Amino acid sequence: MKVGKMAKTVTIRQTGSPIRRPKDQRATLIGLGLNKMHKTRTLKDTPQVRGMIRKVAHLVEVVE
Repeated sequence: MKVGKMAKTVTIRQTGSPIRRPKDQRATLIGLGLNKMHKTRTLKDTPQVRGMIRKVAHLVEVVE
């Protein structure tokens, strides 16, 4: 069994409502696993996830 180093993660919390937002922004929130206010998710820190966070930066916050 191989033991690798821990994958870096990023924790995000939804702070804004997807109501009256474009469909692609709603779909991005769902893709990140967020669908309710103040919900928190921990995801792998990949360029794809960073891009999704950047797209909906006004609706989420990165938790340290």
